[in-house]
Amino acid sequence: MTPSIKNIDIVDVEFGENVTVVKPVNLYGCRIGDGTFVGPFVEIQRNAVVGKNCKIQSHAFICELVEIGDNCVVSHGVMFINDLFKTGKPAFRDKTLWKATKIGSNVLFGSNSTILPVTIVDGVVIGAGSVVTKNLLIKGIYAGNPAKLLRKL
Repeated sequence: MTPSIKNIDIVDVEFGENVTVVKPVNLYGCRIGDGTFVGPFVEIQRNAVVGKNCKIQSHAFICELVEIGDNCVVSHGVMFINDLFKTGKPAFRDKTLWKATKIGSNVLFGSNSTILPVTIVDGVVIGAGSVVTKNLLIKGIYAGNPAKLLRKL
């Protein structure tokens, strides 16, 4: 049997000025702001927005319904999630079950952190390997699973 093979690469992306992209990547139907760097092996899905002067490092995954502010760093292997499996299984065909994520500006995500659908205010630092399960509404440093405030900034 022959598999169905699809090459996404870069399709229908709205790029700002002076954006740098290092291939291979999968970028489709998203918006990427001025001066942003996107490293290799990154996927940014449709209806995702990345602000100005951001750095999206290798192996990051930014799914639909994620909006990232300006001057953010998404380190290696950071994963954003929009499906909480509320029905006990993936909501592949029912996008009404997906939830949005809103990230402020000047947010730093440590390597291999996982971000569930939340709101994060400006100026937050998230430690490597952290799992963000709740809104982060105080500017500070967060780490752990689940991520907790270590200290205010």
